[in-house]
Amino acid sequence: MTFHRGAVAGPDPAEQALELALAHALVRRAGAGELDEVLRIHRPTRPVVVFGRRDTRLPGFAGAAAAARAAGFEPLVRATGGRAVAYTDASLVIDHVRHDVDAQAGQERRFAEFGDRFVSVFAGLGVRAQVGAVPGEYCPGAHSVNARGVVKLVGTSQRVVRNAWLFSSLVVVGDEERLRPVLTEVYRHLGQEFDAASVGSLSGEVPGLDVDTVETALLSGLDLAPAPVDDRTLALAHELSDASRVPVVTLSERGPDTRLAEGQR
Repeated sequence: MTFHRGAVAGPDPAEQALELALAHALVRRAGAGELDEVLRIHRPTRPVVVFGRRDTRLPGFAGAAAAARAAGFEPLVRATGGRAVAYTDASLVIDHVRHDVDAQAGQERRFAEFGDRFVSVFAGLGVRAQVGAVPGEYCPGAHSVNARGVVKLVGTSQRVVRNAWLFSSLVVVGDEERLRPVLTEVYRHLGQEFDAASVGSLSGEVPGLDVDTVETALLSGLDLAPAPVDDRTLALAHELSDASRVPVVTLSERGPDTRLAEGQR
């Protein structure tokens, strides 16, 4: 397994799309048989709101993206499924990619297996976590990792391509007080159910937990030496990064339908 650790984008908002594009590039190359298995973990370099593709087709999408920017969060669009999520540098993003000729068949199994792994790791940190949906949560799903059944700690999503899969996890370690208001506005514009009280964090459950401690726990038992992202993958990520960017749309440019045009998705 190849292991990549750390962000590839700097703090510039214009660079943030590269992080999502890198995950897309990895699964593309794995599907082509050029990569076998890759694990990547990184701490975001600035606050972002990441939308799912379905969100971009909703009439309120432009308003939601504008609300994210107004709150200091860069809006992006990811290749995996799911709905809008938000995170800061008090989070960890984990991408697991594997070449798999039967990738489609294992989707439900992967959700269950990765969820159970998080629950086990968090137990070692003193967090009593479980797998299951939380009422009113952001990016709702049956396999969210939560605490007490009331606050979401980890959101997971997948992308399956021919002969490969990408499993992406967002672990919220802290900053839930910053996430709640921006997600409230984003989901209001999208016209989707959301309860701000459902946003939780690991440090909210066990005060004093920080990103470094959580990252060390997640990597415990994995004898992996970090390797730099190879030039071919990074070049492909740069090519794909435009698909993750959200153009700035002013109020005067919005018409009755504020969805992105097909060429901008």
